[in-house]
Amino acid sequence: MDRLTYLVPLLISLFSALIFPSIAEMKTLEISDDTRPIILFEKFGFSHAGTVNISLSGVSLAPPSPSDPAIDPSYLGFFLISDESLIRAAYDSQQNPDPNSYPDCVLMSYYVKTIIKFSELSPPLPGGAINRSFPISHPDEYSLYFANCASGSAVTMSVHTEMYNTRADGTHDFLSVGQSPVPSIYTFFAVAYAAFLGIWIYLTLFQNRLSSHKIHHLMAGLLLSKALYLVFAAEDLHYIRKTGTPHGWDIPFYLFQFLKGVLLFTVIVLIGTGWSFLKPFLQEREKNVIMFVIPLQIVANIASVVIGETGPFIKEWVTWNQVFLLIDIVCCCAVMFPIIWSIRSLRETSKTDGKAARNLMKLTLFRQFYIVVIGYLYFTRIVVYALKTITSYKFRWVSVAAEETVSLVFYLFMFYMFRPVEKNQYFMIDDDEEAAAELALREEGFEL
Repeated sequence: MDRLTYLVPLLISLFSALIFPSIAEMKTLEISDDTRPIILFEKFGFSHAGTVNISLSGVSLAPPSPSDPAIDPSYLGFFLISDESLIRAAYDSQQNPDPNSYPDCVLMSYYVKTIIKFSELSPPLPGGAINRSFPISHPDEYSLYFANCASGSAVTMSVHTEMYNTRADGTHDFLSVGQSPVPSIYTFFAVAYAAFLGIWIYLTLFQNRLSSHKIHHLMAGLLLSKALYLVFAAEDLHYIRKTGTPHGWDIPFYLFQFLKGVLLFTVIVLIGTGWSFLKPFLQEREKNVIMFVIPLQIVANIASVVIGETGPFIKEWVTWNQVFLLIDIVCCCAVMFPIIWSIRSLRETSKTDGKAARNLMKLTLFRQFYIVVIGYLYFTRIVVYALKTITSYKFRWVSVAAEETVSLVFYLFMFYMFRPVEKNQYFMIDDDEEAAAELALREEGFEL
């Protein structure tokens, strides 16, 4: 197997794994007749007291054809490699293109830490088994790979993996170094959203009950789903950190992740259309946007469950990542159309209804909302991913904290802009401002 055969899959899996956090749950995986040359199992940030445990059983090999010679078992096995070593290996391969200067198999490379070779199985193949514990002497973020340098051979095996750091009191921490603070971050923001929800309920059901609309109750549902999502996300990671398994907390986590996503996009669409506080109905095209976004969110949630509950070892893992990202981008684009339609509709209405001041304020409101939504989507999709990429593995929690902080600011701004008040400044305009508003509408095009 030449260097490109294993370097390209290694690099692809490296960048795909940056999308999702390093969570090394205890997993038992079944590999059946797999011919891939490289398989990524886990990606984990270790401290100075880290350990990798691997147990293999039922290992068997099938050559490409019965007539092929016996396979050398030392050409198959598991290894660790850090991101830095992987990038250095790729760089060196470009500087020295001579294939004869590289080993025949990645397991023999200078850059990797070999943990198990199939030649060490006891009993030997077929039906081989082994249990190996590998201490981490140098703290870093490592990826656990399986390499099959016997081209075309099919591998069948049962694999149990555990990756953890040992705390000062001797207990195990199954969260990557950069993820350990995340449960506390989620708990903090869950409390913040719970307080936010209490204030919002007071405003909509008590203080300004007569000015509340259906959209305001739906916004309360969004806050509730967001708070519960954070609660179960914190519990899910807490139990993974303590025991290596989520103990069932992953089920409500995925449920409220789905509800939060659907309600967020639905609220943005409905606010963008002015539903219930500007008009009591939705046009057909606006209904179509909602009916388009909700099924996409269902598929995105399925993709998220597959990615989170399986891992990069499945053949379709990269495909599911691509599906998730594509759907997210499509949803982000789709929710912008109702806001643009509302701005254009208000612009046309302002020319004929004689209410220049009121229309000017509505146009200003929707343009501000458009800019804020664009900024929020850009930050949470682009900037957060950049933070995950450029920050050290020890500080991956920074991207989570940044995303949740910006999300909370966005929620506060959106809810404040469209809060229920008896005399909303955007919709109750003094007649003295009419002349100035007409002049502003003539001078400004409100083009996006």
